[in-house]
Amino acid sequence: MSANESPAGRQPTATYDSAFLKACRREPVPHTPVWFMRQAGRSLPEYRKVREGVAMLDSCMRPDLVTEITLQPVRRHGVDAAIYFSDIVVPLKAIGIDLDIKPGVGPVVEQPVRTRADLARLRDLTPEDVAYVTEAIGMLTDELGATPLIGFAGAPFTLASYLVEGGPSRTYENAKAMMYGDPRLWADLLDRLADITAAFLKVQIEAGASAVQLFDSWAGALAPVDYRRSVLPASAKVFDAVADYGVPRIHFGVGTGELLGLLGEAGADVVGVDWRVPLDEAARRVGPGKALQGNLDPTVLFAGTEAVETKAREVLESAAGLEGHVFNLGHGVMPSTDPDALTRLVEYVHTQTVR
Repeated sequence: MSANESPAGRQPTATYDSAFLKACRREPVPHTPVWFMRQAGRSLPEYRKVREGVAMLDSCMRPDLVTEITLQPVRRHGVDAAIYFSDIVVPLKAIGIDLDIKPGVGPVVEQPVRTRADLARLRDLTPEDVAYVTEAIGMLTDELGATPLIGFAGAPFTLASYLVEGGPSRTYENAKAMMYGDPRLWADLLDRLADITAAFLKVQIEAGASAVQLFDSWAGALAPVDYRRSVLPASAKVFDAVADYGVPRIHFGVGTGELLGLLGEAGADVVGVDWRVPLDEAARRVGPGKALQGNLDPTVLFAGTEAVETKAREVLESAAGLEGHVFNLGHGVMPSTDPDALTRLVEYVHTQTVR
């Protein structure tokens, strides 16, 4: 049963008819819905205050903090959807991988996964491993009411990149060396990560998330032929695993202009587009039957209200012929962004697109 639907014989829940979920389903909307990747985070002074003295991974495991941080941008900006506050490495931490998120660096894995023996450390994820997620989402859906909550997870390729490299990388030489040099080990690693990711998304959906987004942050480092052969099967496995829930499934990566059709092919209902490809061209590459999400350049928000409105209008004009459009940035909100610029942008998009 979909998390957006009530049992047979009862009316759909309040989130079902939200502008965000309607756009994801490519149905007529009262206005173009807006939310921002990384809308809950360092750009908000209230976030910095509540996170003071609390390590990132610790904050992801405290339902009270997760609830407060997730709600902050909904209260401040009036966005059409909340996104669950977490980090893509949370499920890896939950199954016992020794990692930490180091300020100014990112996720760092103490013992990288480089051999077949290392796969044994990647055990199955159970709901009990992430009981705090279930608790937090229950608290959030009570607070959000008619505002949908988006669950999220890191895609197998991006998780594999962190695990194999041991941390962030610009070249992914170790991950690609495994992918090219030991394709069987690589396939088994991504398949294992697909199971872990799917289990993590299922927990979120069953707790009440109305949609899910799979972040393949580093997929843009791949050629299309390599993505199709070595990555797409694992991502497709994740999307297939949650298909029966009926919630919209969003797929996003950075620098993935050449992969947009493949991102949709993996099973997404909505394909996220970064700022490098206009939405009308993205629609051509993705093909029919998919909604699109995006795609204002996040740096435009530093340019002043007039420039922001001009560029936002260009995005909306490019999206005019789409089957479904969710307005978003082409990547996450940058930490030094003025929160008021985001609030004004939400109001501008709503005003310009009211039906």
